[in-house]
Amino acid sequence: MLSNIWQAFTLNRFALHQWREVSIIHRLLGFLRTWRQGSWLLRWGDWIGLLFVATLFALAPYVSTALLGVLMAACGAWWVLLTLSDEAGQGLTPVHLMVALYWGVMVLATVLSPVRGAAIAGLIKLTLNLLLFLLMARILQRSPVRTTLISVYLLTTLIVSVTGLRQWIFGADALATWVDPTSNLVGTTRVYSYLGNPNLLAGYLVPAVMLSGAAIFAWSRWVPKLLAGVALLVNTACLILTFSRGGWLGFVAGGFVLLVLLVQYWSLRFPPRWRRWVLPILIGGVAAFLVMAVVAVEPLRDRVSSIFAGRSDSSNNFRLNVWASVVDMIRDRPILGIGPGNDAFNQVYPFYQRPRFTALSAYSVFLEIAVEAGIIGFTTFLWLIVVTVSQGWRQLQRLRDTQAVQGYWLMAALATLVGMMSHGLVDTIWYRPQVSTLWWLTVALIASYYSERPRSLSLDSPLA
Repeated sequence: MLSNIWQAFTLNRFALHQWREVSIIHRLLGFLRTWRQGSWLLRWGDWIGLLFVATLFALAPYVSTALLGVLMAACGAWWVLLTLSDEAGQGLTPVHLMVALYWGVMVLATVLSPVRGAAIAGLIKLTLNLLLFLLMARILQRSPVRTTLISVYLLTTLIVSVTGLRQWIFGADALATWVDPTSNLVGTTRVYSYLGNPNLLAGYLVPAVMLSGAAIFAWSRWVPKLLAGVALLVNTACLILTFSRGGWLGFVAGGFVLLVLLVQYWSLRFPPRWRRWVLPILIGGVAAFLVMAVVAVEPLRDRVSSIFAGRSDSSNNFRLNVWASVVDMIRDRPILGIGPGNDAFNQVYPFYQRPRFTALSAYSVFLEIAVEAGIIGFTTFLWLIVVTVSQGWRQLQRLRDTQAVQGYWLMAALATLVGMMSHGLVDTIWYRPQVSTLWWLTVALIASYYSERPRSLSLDSPLA
């Protein structure tokens, strides 16, 4: 009984391949499929889509958000063209259904928003992100495309992280008050590289650490493996030197999940007696390492202890006051919130803020969604996460049976999802396109395994 309820809740029993086969709209657009068969350009549709998406991720740390918006719009337009001219029954997954439901709730929140004009701007930004997700979920079904796009992102993070390490070595001006002036860390350099903010940089690097860790196993030749090892060390060091407590939380949570998934994936190779003890040994070893690191490294100890300092730490005090105001906002509009986007938040928040505690966001992804779309939107978002993780786990077990190399990317995606959500408990940096695009890359990566063709498992990019 409980199993049936869970299967229904996670949409595992939907016959999704039948939906478009009976779609009237898709039948009316049949002429596009005929046109596509004769089009030389659209034969390379997925690879052209990869070019659009890879350009977006390669430029994301360096260019304006306006240019990123143009690139996301181009990705969305290309997805529409590919999808309308596609064969029926391709690419739809339970994750797509939840994304569509989430977008629908946000549309309702926009229509009923007290600041509708600002909410429309937020809805447009969300829609661009979702269109990017749709294109990525489609093209990443091809394992060479998947590996190539991840490679582009990891090579970009190497440049970003090396620049961050240079800031640590040679110093960098703080662009804001990032360290409590009364703490022992006053004067400490917090690196921010091209992102302009250490918390934003940490959010950008959490996926990089997980994916570079997976690349060590996913890339088959020794030179790429060495490159992946260098990327893992450099990205981890840069993330730590941001001194972002939320980033550290995401790093620890995501890294732990990645280690657990790796052990579970490999457990088929272990002797039977080891299978029972390997996870407890892993958990104990990780816990002991973290405790020793906190005790032995003074800056790390001071930064971690500040988490539990309550209002005596200025950053904690600021967030607690903002959160209290946000809770008041949710209480006044609990069903569908104020509408999506930071513009809507900035117009409503001043009526609730405590004196001297201005804020551009709720400083928590979960509170932000609750204030934007109310209980309905918040519940839908949680449902989206549950369905995504459930689908990822199911596909990972399928790949585990054959020890497929592509399973490592899926493990990294699941770990990234946990890491970004852990960071999101105390910050909303992934509302910036440099990070929000990575969140939807993670969801698209998991969704892409749903309809993966078995023959693609043996393929790889030139780096593999």
